[in-house]
Amino acid sequence: MNKRTKRILSGGLIFVMSFGMVINVNATTIDEAQQKADALEQQKSTAEAEKNSLNTQLNTILGEMEDAQTKLADKQTEIEEAEEELVQAKVEENTQYQSMKKRIKYMYENGNSQVIELLMESENIGEFLNKAEYISQISEYDRDMLDEFQAVVKEVEAEEAALQTEYEELEVLRDDLLVKQSNLESLLSEKNLQISDLEKQIGDNAALLQDLIAQAEAERLKQEQAAAAAAAAAQQAAQQQAAQNSGNSGGGSSYVPPVIDNVVSGNGQFTNPCPAGYVSSTFGYRDFDSSFHKGLDLAAPEGTPTYAAADGVVLIAGWSDSAGNWIVIDHGNGFVGKYMHHSGLLVSAGQTVTKGQPIGLVGNTGNSFGAHLHFQLELNGAPVDPQAYF
Repeated sequence: MNKRTKRILSGGLIFVMSFGMVINVNATTIDEAQQKADALEQQKSTAEAEKNSLNTQLNTILGEMEDAQTKLADKQTEIEEAEEELVQAKVEENTQYQSMKKRIKYMYENGNSQVIELLMESENIGEFLNKAEYISQISEYDRDMLDEFQAVVKEVEAEEAALQTEYEELEVLRDDLLVKQSNLESLLSEKNLQISDLEKQIGDNAALLQDLIAQAEAERLKQEQAAAAAAAAAQQAAQQQAAQNSGNSGGGSSYVPPVIDNVVSGNGQFTNPCPAGYVSSTFGYRDFDSSFHKGLDLAAPEGTPTYAAADGVVLIAGWSDSAGNWIVIDHGNGFVGKYMHHSGLLVSAGQTVTKGQPIGLVGNTGNSFGAHLHFQLELNGAPVDPQAYF
């Protein structure tokens, strides 16, 4: 081997070693990017926990608001009943007063002479005594009516005092309610802004992570291809200088787009259809909107894969005004799964799917408020709690 050949080989080896050093440097960069990605995931988990905490606080305040409104309605009913009693008492008071006033007026206008004449007209002592007793009973009745009138007055006064107290209680309750309404509106505004900011940070972090991974992968491929080309050129030059058969041994690796693998979690009859998400709303009655939630909401960023919860046949894969892009799968044995609000569908009607097979991508379509998968599991037509089968 002559000196020129040795120089070419040495130069080629140095070139290849130099690229190897660059690859190691970029490997560190990839590692750093992954560390940053892990940190972003931790921030995302923290943000999701904070969001759940905020939702819990909001639900608590909404419950207190509903309780206050119920008490307000009950108090209003009590006030209306007290007002009716007051009106009736005043009617009875006026009736009794008018009757007594007429009798007293008659007695004073006619004087005692009418009473004496009434007694003198008696034909015998028996009739005389009966008329005297009748006059005495009238006087006694007047006294009784006066006592009753006074009692009614006291009763009315008590009713009025009780009514005034109830009004004061109602005013205090109403003031408390207004304060709660004001606090709730302020808290809702603050929490909505905070949640919006957290969701934006989560989206930005996810986009940054994907960008870092894509850049690192592109750089790695570029370096591998350059190193392979340099090694091939050095070998070809050495072979030519040595008068050997030339050959090309280059070639870099070609990029293969990532595929979505089947994912099965847990040992239950059904697998979680969105394991990358978190439960944002459970199955059953919800206090904050006083409704029965027929499914399980799994919140996740748009584009997150969703999976068939079990083997089955796709009955529907299309659009619904309420469910958005949705998929309905007959899982057999009376079970039917409804997967709602997708941004994209990966299966079609009539297709047979297996447990854990990718079927769609999380979205925010139809009657939805935020990216999530609404998974509704039905047994013989009745909704059941999906988590009981995971």
